[in-house]
Amino acid sequence: MTKPARADLYTRVTDKIIADLNQGVRPWIKPWSAGHAGGGVHLPLRYTGEPYRGINILLLWSEAIQKGYQSTRWMTYRQALELGGYVRKGEAGSQVVYANSLSMKSIETDGTVNQRDVYLLRAYTVFNTDQIEGLPEDFVPAAEPPRDRLKLNAAAEDFLAATKATIRHGGDQAYYTEMGDAIQLPHPDCFTDSESYAATQLHELIHWTKHSSRLDRHFESHRYAYKGYSREELVAELGAAFLCATLGVTAEPREDHAAYIGHWLKILQDDPRAIFSAAAHAQRAVDYLQGLQPSAHDVEAESRPE
Repeated sequence: MTKPARADLYTRVTDKIIADLNQGVRPWIKPWSAGHAGGGVHLPLRYTGEPYRGINILLLWSEAIQKGYQSTRWMTYRQALELGGYVRKGEAGSQVVYANSLSMKSIETDGTVNQRDVYLLRAYTVFNTDQIEGLPEDFVPAAEPPRDRLKLNAAAEDFLAATKATIRHGGDQAYYTEMGDAIQLPHPDCFTDSESYAATQLHELIHWTKHSSRLDRHFESHRYAYKGYSREELVAELGAAFLCATLGVTAEPREDHAAYIGHWLKILQDDPRAIFSAAAHAQRAVDYLQGLQPSAHDVEAESRPE
């Protein structure tokens, strides 16, 4: 009996990420040393310019690095044709996924109506614009000039300040404590560079979202405590990577997190859906934090004279 297509899709995606982890590479970190055009790392974009989300960010980052793509824009074969372009002969597409929900109703013998949502996972193929000829010149964005590192840090500092998270400095460890609902960090001058400091702040900020008053994210129900802890660390790694890409922060992977790779491999090998779940939790945390940022309307109102 063959596996259902949906289960096979979970497995194929997970196997791809396991292959990277087996080489000691975290696919959500790898793009930061890949020399993307414009400097830094960027979220992959749909042909409309809308950023991809969740697991698709990891899939397309991995594809871009493996195949050396410099563009961050992706589209389907049909979308390229609609824009007057064409995929070069012999180019292979990359897989992304999407989930639709279908509302199902059932009626019990006593007349009770039950309703539940069934999630359907589907895959489709996209091509990087580096693989496509004939697109309008103004469609493929020009490479951005490298931004000043201090400015990048200022963006991260502004982002953190808007969350109103409590951040304390001192000691030689970085962590979030639920008991005091605070982020503890070494002093900035203890870090090798300002961007590593910003990336560490963002990692702990993802942990901050798990508090019961925010997203109430907990994995302690797992049989082995280390699995729950490792799953939370995976969520924080992915969420921080998404935030770093959004804010333009470039950083190297933290040495103190290398030990988790073995645990993550075990989790992913045991459960092909684990990386999907972790990416979804990470995206939810990022969405929550972005929801705490001042809107353009708020900024305009604050700057308006009385």
